[in-house]
Amino acid sequence: MSSLLERIGLGVLALAAIGRLAHAQPTNADAKVYLFSTFIEGDQDGLRFAFSHDGYHWSNVPGLLLKAHAGGKIMRDPSICRGPDATWHLVWTCAWRGDNGFGYARSQDPVHWSEQNLIPVMAHEPTVCNVWAPELFYDEQDQQFIICWASTIPGRFPDYLEARTNNHRMYFTTTRDFKTSAPTRLFLDPDFSVIDCQIVKDADRHVLLLKDNTRPQRNLRVAFANSPLGPWQDISQPFTPKLTEGPTALKIGDDWLVCYDAYGSKTYGAARTRDFKTFTDVTKEMTFPEGLKHGTAFVAAKKDLDYLFKVGAQMVAN
Repeated sequence: MSSLLERIGLGVLALAAIGRLAHAQPTNADAKVYLFSTFIEGDQDGLRFAFSHDGYHWSNVPGLLLKAHAGGKIMRDPSICRGPDATWHLVWTCAWRGDNGFGYARSQDPVHWSEQNLIPVMAHEPTVCNVWAPELFYDEQDQQFIICWASTIPGRFPDYLEARTNNHRMYFTTTRDFKTSAPTRLFLDPDFSVIDCQIVKDADRHVLLLKDNTRPQRNLRVAFANSPLGPWQDISQPFTPKLTEGPTALKIGDDWLVCYDAYGSKTYGAARTRDFKTFTDVTKEMTFPEGLKHGTAFVAAKKDLDYLFKVGAQMVAN
């Protein structure tokens, strides 16, 4: 009986979300919307989405769109990027510890995903502790995808105040087809433990959003480079409070909006900037659904969102 009531409750929530969508959405199928790939902290069972029409007010899309099967069979930190052929590519953290790679799947729409694979990017490092938060970036100039992630290799770098098994650096690989990839290389060593990097192209330069994961800090900073592969320079002072992570940036008009997981307070936050030097806390201007977790915000089309709602509502009803 309780299961039936839960399903009825979820169905009511899904219908309410559809009502909000119908009220707010534009009529043009190709109109711009924003999607946010995410997951549920407790379950970590697969891919979910949130959506927004303005980048400031977000709601959940109902339903579990892809159940995790690769590697450790969990899904955290899902990152989505569309290639020049409009194919959607998805990478994610598939284990807390033990796996030497990340999960990968592809799709021609946001719903029907390919078979999931574990891409063992750290198989050459037998002592690697983890492969966390892979992030996708498409480099238009070199026509390739860059995937960067955080790993700890005990003893590789000075530990300072960090635990030997929790001292991260950023690594990367490149690929054009996700079938073959370049050898893994070091992406960023700022002489401190660093995770959760996202590459952003801002006019003629590139900006790197990063989490300083050291015990005194655990907050967000930025760095700059001419190339999306660095070298990254001029690392800023923190622009978020402590216990924040998972930055993801959207360009909205002349502004950049950086959303982040304020895990210390179990909320979501946001900062607005035009130059990545001066940041304004705009958390009070935002609306985030309860439970939103570390993922990637990106531009999509109304028809993609419509399809997500159609399939998501069916999943909840069933």
